[in-house]
Amino acid sequence: MKTLQTDVAVIGAGTAGLGAYRAAVAAGKRALIIEGGQYGTTCARVGCMPSKLLIAAAEAAHAAGHGAPFGIHVDGKVRVDGREVMDRVKRERDRFVGFVVEGVESIPAQDKLRGFARFVSDTVLRVDDHTEIHARTVVIATGSTPAVPPPFQALGDRLVVNDDVFYWDDLPSSVAVFGPGVIGLELGQSLARLGVRVRVFGVSGSVGGITDPAVRQSAKKAFQEEFYLDPDARVLETTRDGDRVRVRYVALDNTERVEHFDYALVATGRRAHLGGLALQNTSLKLNPSGVPEYDRYTLQAGDAPIFIAGDANGDLPLLHEAADEGRIAGENAAHFPNVKAGTRRAPMAVVFSDPQLAVVGTPYNRLPEGTYVTGEVDFGNQGRSRVMLKNKGRLHVYADRATGRFLGAEMAGPSVEHLAHLLAWSLQQGMTVGRMLEMPFYHPVVEEGLRTALRDADAQVREHGLKLANAA
Repeated sequence: MKTLQTDVAVIGAGTAGLGAYRAAVAAGKRALIIEGGQYGTTCARVGCMPSKLLIAAAEAAHAAGHGAPFGIHVDGKVRVDGREVMDRVKRERDRFVGFVVEGVESIPAQDKLRGFARFVSDTVLRVDDHTEIHARTVVIATGSTPAVPPPFQALGDRLVVNDDVFYWDDLPSSVAVFGPGVIGLELGQSLARLGVRVRVFGVSGSVGGITDPAVRQSAKKAFQEEFYLDPDARVLETTRDGDRVRVRYVALDNTERVEHFDYALVATGRRAHLGGLALQNTSLKLNPSGVPEYDRYTLQAGDAPIFIAGDANGDLPLLHEAADEGRIAGENAAHFPNVKAGTRRAPMAVVFSDPQLAVVGTPYNRLPEGTYVTGEVDFGNQGRSRVMLKNKGRLHVYADRATGRFLGAEMAGPSVEHLAHLLAWSLQQGMTVGRMLEMPFYHPVVEEGLRTALRDADAQVREHGLKLANAA
């Protein structure tokens, strides 16, 4: 058993782990980065990048087959070659992964260790059975893994998660998708547009993380016009039937149906990947999900010399958040016990479906009742959206009733990834809806829809102010 001494030990070489390692080294400390799996981040290998590649193919297929309203006609049926689709997805995915691997390879060999780490104590790690590491501090950056409810386990190799989809050589003929969250909606709609028979089943009515009932309803209506989606499904039975999956469910028309699918894609969320760390050997206090309790601004777990960053802490499983958290955790690990809060950015989340979904700042379900106003726009008649025949969805902006300060937004609509950025920037600047309306809006653009919603909110703020003044 080899013994190594280091200032900072980082477990995991994903986005957060690499950020933590670089921050620790930049602070002048000796750092080791430990990885037991493949190099390459979740985003590059099985997350954001390959999913966008599949979405791009799906958008091309959809556009080719839906030109008639513009007077553009394709003679015959649009043909999708599944092998060619997946070949490009995997080829380009591997290119993105390659960039990440190059970054890891640039790390000095003496700073990298292959193997799976587990805690012996707060500051002692054992890597497989070959190395023991004694560190001043440790950063946990082990990422996340798909969460698969036990009832699906009996499906064997007919059960797939998003990680598996991007290793397919060809497209299947049919897929049952369980979970209309970010992953389920993006992959479900993409597969449907590529000619796969798709059924998407959810529970509790959730659609892509949208909590505002009106926005959620507009999104659901748009999706249901294109593919089967039941966000509050009654799935009676899911079983293996030979090489297929048999699903018995109550359909939207309230009739009982039985269908067979090539695969069941379980997209019911991801969980922190902490199982093999032997956290019971540390002083850490764990929450009911088995994740160490920690401060989201310092990333320190309790009072221990341990920090946790990225998907491993189960907070905001987004690449830009993981990068920020890795940097903050690495800096604090390097300077421990002198720990300070890091700067966090305005919250923002996007679903790259069509229409796209986005949430910025405080979501609807966390706004204190009676303290805010809602400005709204329906994209159905928004000029540029109608020109492009992308006029589906709804945008709600929330502002403090008394001050007009912008609080957050939920939206479903055309390319709202761009509106989400404008709103997140405005939120981080602490702007009011009145001040936001002083910003330039070109014509004709989808952003004019945002201006409509901001005007609505601003008018309500002004009306509330007049009522208070008159009452006084």
